Amino acid sequence: MLEYDLIVCGAGPAGTMAAATAAQAGLKVALLEKRFLPRHKPCGGGTPMVMQSVLRDLAPEAVIESDVLYMRHTWNFADPYLAAINPPGSDHRLSIWMMQRPVFDNTLAQRAVQFGAELRDGLAVRSVTLDGDRVRVEAQAIRESGELAKRQTFVATARHVIGADGANGVTAKAANLQLRRSIALALEVEHPHQWGSGHVDLRPDVAHLEYGAVPRGYAWIFPKSDHLNIGAGVFRPRKGDTRADKQIRVELQRAIFAYMDALHIPYDADKMKFFGHPLPLWNGKQPLNTPDGRILLAGDAACLINPLFGDGILHAVKSGIVAATCVAEGTTVQYSDRIQTEFAANFDAALLLSRFFYRFPHLCYQHGVKNPRATRIATQLLSGEKSFDHLAGRAIRRIVSRSVRAIFPMSGAAPS
Repeated sequence: MLEYDLIVCGAGPAGTMAAATAAQAGLKVALLEKRFLPRHKPCGGGTPMVMQSVLRDLAPEAVIESDVLYMRHTWNFADPYLAAINPPGSDHRLSIWMMQRPVFDNTLAQRAVQFGAELRDGLAVRSVTLDGDRVRVEAQAIRESGELAKRQTFVATARHVIGADGANGVTAKAANLQLRRSIALALEVEHPHQWGSGHVDLRPDVAHLEYGAVPRGYAWIFPKSDHLNIGAGVFRPRKGDTRADKQIRVELQRAIFAYMDALHIPYDADKMKFFGHPLPLWNGKQPLNTPDGRILLAGDAACLINPLFGDGILHAVKSGIVAATCVAEGTTVQYSDRIQTEFAANFDAALLLSRFFYRFPHLCYQHGVKNPRATRIATQLLSGEKSFDHLAGRAIRRIVSRSVRAIFPMSGAAPS
């Protein structure tokens, strides 16, 4: 029986940061990952450059493939609006970093190892149970082929477990946490691309966003070093779990093909390989640690995905740090409160804005997205420089006011 101070389930951004933080604090840490690293991870791979302030010891060039300075917005692949993240008069430079998750996650995992964490990849966690004053974790070995190695098991106990095993992980269920979930769905392809071909706005410094092709969601094209990440997602589910709607996948594939056609990107539909990934959106305050503080949830497992933008990498990193800090300090029973202090007000406001945005997307496109300041403000929201709780109500009122003036230009207001 192996014994640790902390076992972290999942080697994504939340888990790797938790493992590194705890190991730096002198704890004996095991970091478990189902697949062998580096492994493919469906994700757009965009994160604000403020990530550098969290990972000060990590050189950006180790993981960053392109530095986005512009966003090209469209409605039904028409009415394009190319906006600078740093328009004239900006007081400081902002950008969106594009990276590949297999590279990023593996880099963070090796960083955790350098700090003293024990990485055990190729282990699928099967059960997480309380065992006296400790937590028992059992995992099954996975072969390179992806098949279970039936006679190879991992059994260990720890004082604490951090579940960073995503939307499909076992930790939340085992701990009887996160029973109220709202699952969005994204579909994407990694498509080879030679820069200089296709649409004139296909550039390494431009991210493309399309709002009219996906009901209750949006599509995107993100630039990488030698390929494009092309995807579409539904971010305002009609029901709790979008995965239950089989038609959604067809709609998302259709939007991706249409986007490629609109930007003159050649492809062979029969050879396209789509990757889907569930996105557990923030759905209000919920307990993220067991009452005894033995088990904590972080990242996607804690539903820390922004309900408007669908981004989650930076939030996962922050939550992993907070979770491990609580373990090191012996304050795990306060973990839920600390996460809610960090995210709740902002995400609750983003949830309010998402309900308006995805119900009236064309209205928001014309009078919100195409506002000259909107792209920079969106980047500031992504980076945490601005907060949704200060902007949501005002943004909705402004969009409605501009819409009314557009409909009734002579009076500037609707008739009573």
